[in-house]
Amino acid sequence: MKFTYYGQSAFELETRGKKLLFDPFISPNPLAKHIDVSSLKPDYILLSHGHGDHVADVVSIQKQSGAKVICIADIGGWLGKNGIDNVHAMNIGGAFNFDFGRVKMVNAIHSSSMPDGSYGGNPAGFVIYAEGKKIYFAGDTALTYDMKLLADENLDWAILPIGDNYTMGVDDAIKSTTFFECTNVIGIHYDTFPAIKIDKEEAIGKFVKAGINIQLPAIGESMEL
Repeated sequence: MKFTYYGQSAFELETRGKKLLFDPFISPNPLAKHIDVSSLKPDYILLSHGHGDHVADVVSIQKQSGAKVICIADIGGWLGKNGIDNVHAMNIGGAFNFDFGRVKMVNAIHSSSMPDGSYGGNPAGFVIYAEGKKIYFAGDTALTYDMKLLADENLDWAILPIGDNYTMGVDDAIKSTTFFECTNVIGIHYDTFPAIKIDKEEAIGKFVKAGINIQLPAIGESMEL
């Protein structure tokens, strides 16, 4: 399974011949200006919630790729109004089997509205089950005891926000790993805006001290999970 980072919370998982693009905020991100958005042809787009720094490119990428969008039902309605009807709507706690594997939508503690101010439903995270692996994408979230429910999943990787201010920071992200019992972490949602700038060396040091395999890939970088 290949992971490719596109900045902020945007990344792609390639598994079983399918490409899953998460939270596409790429073209408005100056840190990702070297990424050619027009070249992205995902089979699926997964949205954790409706904020602009997670959905900015969803309409254009969906229309150029024909991807199926997996999201909470309320965002599905907004997509329909924007000319996208290839949507698989879900809600918190539900799971579904797709041709690449299984997706479960899990709780996140945040807010959600669409770029035009309309209702975005509840924020969410996802657990992806594919190739015998279990990958947790927390979405934008605070530290929450609900994460303890994932301990039984035996997660292989956790993709966590670490930028603080709007989501968990480094310290709470480290604490979250003790809740869901996974020590392989990819940090996201940092450095894009002044309020979420981090000291990367300090952050890495804290994760390593806690016994966590932390990865902070560069924008455009790929790695095998």
